[in-house]
Amino acid sequence: MRVLGLDIGDKTIGVAISDPLGFTAQGITTIRRKNESIDISELINICNEYSVDTIVAGLPKNMNGSIGPQSEKVLALCEIIKEKIDLPLKMWDERLTTVAANRAMLEANLSRAKRKKLVDKVAATYILQGYLDSL
Repeated sequence: MRVLGLDIGDKTIGVAISDPLGFTAQGITTIRRKNESIDISELINICNEYSVDTIVAGLPKNMNGSIGPQSEKVLALCEIIKEKIDLPLKMWDERLTTVAANRAMLEANLSRAKRKKLVDKVAATYILQGYLDSL
């Protein structure tokens, strides 16, 4: 069971993958978004390379649990992913994952430039690990 975790943003998509047994998550890459077809193509390649059987995408809800404009963008892309990639796609509440990712990197004493490059991948790892822990 390999699960792919996604932290979808306007400019990037953080990507994490589970171990084959579905216990741990690790960040693998950050996709720089170009256009819909290229982004989907990169996701398909990753799904094939890692033999993914489920995708988990972070849903950036507002703190009160409501859906905002960013959530609507994420949901729209997830509909396209469902159409193009024939795998189950689950949404996962990602509130505060980016905050947690930044905090962890600050504690690791990473420079601002390194944090900026890694934050989406680390956030995807938090999203995926939260999902795996819930199973």
